[in-house]
Amino acid sequence: MYTLEEINKMDKEQFIARIGWVFEHTPWVASKAWDLFPAIHSLNQLHEVMVQVVKEASKDEQLNLIRAHPDLGGRIKMTDSSVKEQQGAGLDQLSEAEFESFLLLNKEYRQKFDFPFILAVKGHTKDTIYQEMERRMKHSIDEEFATALSQIFKISFIRLEGIVKDALEA
Repeated sequence: MYTLEEINKMDKEQFIARIGWVFEHTPWVASKAWDLFPAIHSLNQLHEVMVQVVKEASKDEQLNLIRAHPDLGGRIKMTDSSVKEQQGAGLDQLSEAEFESFLLLNKEYRQKFDFPFILAVKGHTKDTIYQEMERRMKHSIDEEFATALSQIFKISFIRLEGIVKDALEA
């Protein structure tokens, strides 16, 4: 855990190395966020600055951010954070039939949207994740692009909560 005081004392390289991972494989978010704030006064402010960086990024940069995320329920190499998040939802304990169902739906989703299904899985089960994926298959590409970014913002906030001690908690 880092206090806000410790974060404010970090140089740019330290900030990117210690905080930048909250946006999956996308250190440019932390790099650009660093340039925008003189000091961070709350966890919410830190997150809002990082979200603003993503919102102001080009469509290609946003798409690359979305594509940096792994398929849910897949069996590929993932970041430690993604592994823990998926374990918490039971995605590491899929039966063979469930795994095949996730694999097929992930494939259909990727074919339709050309990026992975993204969901902040905290509080979800493998069943609710699958249901959400089915529901979102009905979205237009623009709707799903916006939804994916919204979910990434939730994921990044949850990750920040895990490493930043807000002033109110001190």
